[in-house]
Amino acid sequence: MDKDYFVKQLMIFAKKYDVTIREEIVGEIVSAASFRIVKKGELLASIGDDTTYAGLVLSGLARAYYIDSDGNDITRGFAPEGTMFMDEGFFGYTERICMWEALEETTIMICKTEAIKNIIRENDSFKNVWIYLLENALRYKIYRENGFLTENATERYIHFKKLFPELSERVSQRHIATYLGIAPESLSRIRRAMKDL
Repeated sequence: MDKDYFVKQLMIFAKKYDVTIREEIVGEIVSAASFRIVKKGELLASIGDDTTYAGLVLSGLARAYYIDSDGNDITRGFAPEGTMFMDEGFFGYTERICMWEALEETTIMICKTEAIKNIIRENDSFKNVWIYLLENALRYKIYRENGFLTENATERYIHFKKLFPELSERVSQRHIATYLGIAPESLSRIRRAMKDL
């Protein structure tokens, strides 16, 4: 695959998210990466897999989910274009804590977690990018926790649509429901009630 193409794609993502990073650093990352096109429905990683690799979604959509004690899958989150996935290794986990699957045909960039950590340690501009990513991850975690503690199901769905307007059209109702912590039937009722307003 063409290195220059992927460098340009990553620079587009950086601009979209208002992140400043030098093109040479992006080139280093691309050189250390591998690329793969994954079919819809294909598993990218499973619970218990090692966390040697992390990835970035270049196109398409991935989903992280847990399996509860009754065998149900519960959506932890979604990874659309320009977002990290299989990133547990960056946070000290040695084994994957959730499943990752492609919800659409998805092009992914995969890097060794340790190689990216080295780039972070050695480059101030990438440290700033890393701080930005961590701040966004923490903000998202606080948003999710707050929603489960203070909002009812309808309010959580409204916030989901505001935060991820494009995902409500791309993701199945079942996955959105488990992400919101409700049954698919409850989400159907919420959506019908909102249409009637």
